Amino acid sequence: MTAEPTAEPVEPADPVKPRGRIARTAVLVAVFICAACGLVYELALVALGSYLIGDTVGQASIVLSLMVFAMGVGALAAKPLQRWAAPAFAGIELLLALLGGISVLGLYAAFAWLSLYMPALIAIALVLGVLIGAEIPLLMVLLQRIRRQDAGSAVADLFAADYVGGLVGGLAFPFLLLPLFGQVQGALLVGMVNAAAGIGLVLTVFRRELSKRAMLLLAGATVLVGGVLVGAYAFADDFEVTARQALYADPVVHSERTPYQDVVLTESVSLNGNSDTRLYLNGDLQFSSMDEYRYHEALVHPAMAGPRERVLVLGGGDGLALREVLRYPDVREATLVDLDPAVLELARTDPRVSTLNKDAFADPRVRAIAADAFSWLRDNRERYDVVLVDMPDADSTATAKLYSTEFYGLVRQAMSDNARVVVQAGSPFFAPKAFWCIESTMRSAGLKTVPYQIAMPSFGEWGFHLAGAAPESAVSLEIAGDHTTEGHPIASSGGTSLASPGAPPLRLPADAPPLRSLDAATLQAAATFSPDRTRIPGLEPSTLTHPTILQYAQGEWANY
Repeated sequence: MTAEPTAEPVEPADPVKPRGRIARTAVLVAVFICAACGLVYELALVALGSYLIGDTVGQASIVLSLMVFAMGVGALAAKPLQRWAAPAFAGIELLLALLGGISVLGLYAAFAWLSLYMPALIAIALVLGVLIGAEIPLLMVLLQRIRRQDAGSAVADLFAADYVGGLVGGLAFPFLLLPLFGQVQGALLVGMVNAAAGIGLVLTVFRRELSKRAMLLLAGATVLVGGVLVGAYAFADDFEVTARQALYADPVVHSERTPYQDVVLTESVSLNGNSDTRLYLNGDLQFSSMDEYRYHEALVHPAMAGPRERVLVLGGGDGLALREVLRYPDVREATLVDLDPAVLELARTDPRVSTLNKDAFADPRVRAIAADAFSWLRDNRERYDVVLVDMPDADSTATAKLYSTEFYGLVRQAMSDNARVVVQAGSPFFAPKAFWCIESTMRSAGLKTVPYQIAMPSFGEWGFHLAGAAPESAVSLEIAGDHTTEGHPIASSGGTSLASPGAPPLRLPADAPPLRSLDAATLQAAATFSPDRTRIPGLEPSTLTHPTILQYAQGEWANY
């Protein structure tokens, strides 16, 4: 009989001794910590860009794509280092801890003093990506030195620890590090943990692989990196104050970074004793006390010409629009919805702001809600006579949804019969496509619009869209001839009306309180647009899935 062929024996994996199990566990714990730290570095760069630049999607795309590409480069670059895996890993972790820890601080400095934010971001993302990519090959070599294992099992163990570490780092950044330590100190703290994990693994499990010279070099490098990170952590608050002040012409009197935005209040006093208080959100000016009344009178009072017992203010957490609403005694209820509770608290408690809004939030008619306006409107079942949309400009992905067809559809559902809505729409001069895109979007939601504009020293030319949704109660604005409406007459200026058929009349209430910047003639002139600023045809409405407003706003404002 012929003997049947037998399969070649499979070489079993080396047995795992107790010390080997501890060593393998130490390596996997190091993988876990390094992965968590690496993801925190990535998220910190994205978050800082969203605060400073405002384009969250763009910043995330740049950072993630560059870092993933660089990780591949780093994995290839680590191949020659595998012969000296332990000291190479320790050196890479120290360098990664140093650069990752100070990355946010360095980028903030590049933005505040050098105006080199984007080149610095690209360089930092590439370098961090190369260092992170070099970790896994070296850790794989170290893992196999403890116990030889088939490639599939080794990769599974390594990647499992890596992915779980990424999960923990991704959750720790927004829910732990940012609230407790902030971006600068949070990144520095993660750098310290990163350095401790790398050096700790090499000096305990792989100490025998280090020569005396390597030990001395690593000890010196550890002291240097640790000293830099600890020193930067100690002076981080002073650095932030100095860097933030470099961004603003006037002295910063209040600053805080909330989970939603960077809030800064400045105050200056001129030689004649006049003070100017300014509020900035993510670096964008929200108001100047010198001329904010021009903006808020134009925003509020034309919309108050009609029923107004129940008023809804979306945004406007500074309370200045609310101040104008409360000047009407027949307003029975004013509901304000703003995303950031820190802004609401500032408006209530900071005397510089509460004096401007005349303690509007203390009025018993006011109900202030800290919530996302879009989500709040989805759950809202109440109806309002007036809706004021006082949102930041649509120059970021976070705010673009507040200028979408879907959002204006929700606004329309919140409007009672004969209700009016007014939207701050940016500058028809600096960003004309964005301005007229907002009107196109409002019309796509079934709103009948009439645009108007004012001049403000701090903002320049600024525009609004007043709209109604009930055709049976809407009266189109006619400027071609003399026209008188209830309350204040609107005389002809020879201009052309840009109002939709059925839009509400642009007028002041008959019982409007004394105003500093508006009267009938001024408001009539506000509805006239020069030929070079007239409606731009063919602009597509902005939607959640196709935010055209974001493209227009970012493209146009980038020129100024």
